[in-house]
Amino acid sequence: MNHEIVEAPIDMNDLLARVASPGAGGIATFLGVVRDNALGRKVRYLFYEAYPPMAIKEMEKLEAEVRERWDIISIAITHRVGRLEIGEASVAIAVSSAHRKEALEACHYTIDRIKQTVPVWKKEYWEGGEVWVENSAGSTITREP
Repeated sequence: MNHEIVEAPIDMNDLLARVASPGAGGIATFLGVVRDNALGRKVRYLFYEAYPPMAIKEMEKLEAEVRERWDIISIAITHRVGRLEIGEASVAIAVSSAHRKEALEACHYTIDRIKQTVPVWKKEYWEGGEVWVENSAGSTITREP
């Protein structure tokens, strides 16, 4: 399966193996990691939730969208759920294609669209509080609980 929701740390070697092909001249990757700050707050950790069947279905739709726009060989998406500490990977994408340009463009597009369409919810725990964070069209909107 090329798209998955996992609770364990993301294995980049596995992700790369899922898109490797003798015809690939380029493999582009993106690794989203937990940073220690957001909106001027010191972040302690994040917690991600998802409904895996729905999230994977949206990832599959996104793959079809990417394939319509670029001539890619393969794409793999992994999103982690649960508690993630600063520096841990929350999302990883790998895209292979015959040429680097398509792989890079498709990878960039994929992370932007994941934030817009894939139902994964993020809760930020920061010094002094917590908040659910919504991603919409690439922007971050916070809602206090």
